[in-house]
Amino acid sequence: MQSARALLQEINEPLAAAQGVRLLLWRDDLAHPDLPGNKARKLKYNLEAARGQGYRTLLTFGGAYSNHVAAVATAGRLYGFKTIGLIRGDAPGAGPAVLNPTLTQAAADGMALHYLDRSAYRRRSNPDFIAEKLAEFGPAYVLPEGGTNSLALSGCAELVAELRSLTDFDALAVAVGTGGTLAGLLTGLAGQQQAVGVAALKNGGFLRAEVDTLTEQAVGQTFANYSLQTDYHFGGYAKYSAELLGFIQQFRERHAVLLDPVYTGKLLFGVLDLIGKEHFQRGSTVVAIHTGGLQAWAGWHQRFGTVPE
Repeated sequence: MQSARALLQEINEPLAAAQGVRLLLWRDDLAHPDLPGNKARKLKYNLEAARGQGYRTLLTFGGAYSNHVAAVATAGRLYGFKTIGLIRGDAPGAGPAVLNPTLTQAAADGMALHYLDRSAYRRRSNPDFIAEKLAEFGPAYVLPEGGTNSLALSGCAELVAELRSLTDFDALAVAVGTGGTLAGLLTGLAGQQQAVGVAALKNGGFLRAEVDTLTEQAVGQTFANYSLQTDYHFGGYAKYSAELLGFIQQFRERHAVLLDPVYTGKLLFGVLDLIGKEHFQRGSTVVAIHTGGLQAWAGWHQRFGTVPE
């Protein structure tokens, strides 16, 4: 594993320099060789709780390309839990060759995969439905889709102290899917400095209420020191454009950093656009957080082939 200081990378972009903004990138994608990124932070205290409550099995939900499903399967292998993944969509045909790369790796990590049609999957948060599944599969510690709950916020909040020990900063920026990582950062910031969330899905305005609910549940308060940016979704969750993929390719060439097309590509595109629009004051230091998710590229290439021109 890399040292903490090695995970903080200066991003020298002419646009940022012209606006007098220092841009840093926190490389959580390099924090652990097998279980990197924000998913590991979300799982940290959930795994402790599962073990403390005597559970030997983790049960969770996700789509067929889910970073969360991949992380839970890996965590099960690393920390000695059985894992069950309830996957949205129809079961594939027989044989491992028909599984996508995410589910192939999850199965190799020991996860038992079961499939829910979309009607059943919509009930994934219903207590009666969860009780039905526990009766079917046996006792298990249940992790929600995306891994977002109060314990997940505690793990994400720890990143704030790690960053403060390394550098002064004025704002943190992170991609937003369920809102859990942003909410965790807000609890860690405790009203100091700013946070910027870049929504990875279309019509993401509802995420502000999600974030506020999460922080209220976790620490009994909401926070005003953040903005939610909803203009950088590129058509919706897991949608893409030639502009986004071109940006990811150019960013890799300039900084030797691979971004993913679902979250971090949109994040850095958005942060640089916001810098150009003077969202951040001159003299500010902004830390963008690379939350990992690079396992998505294998499935991306399987689905879409080569990157569009």
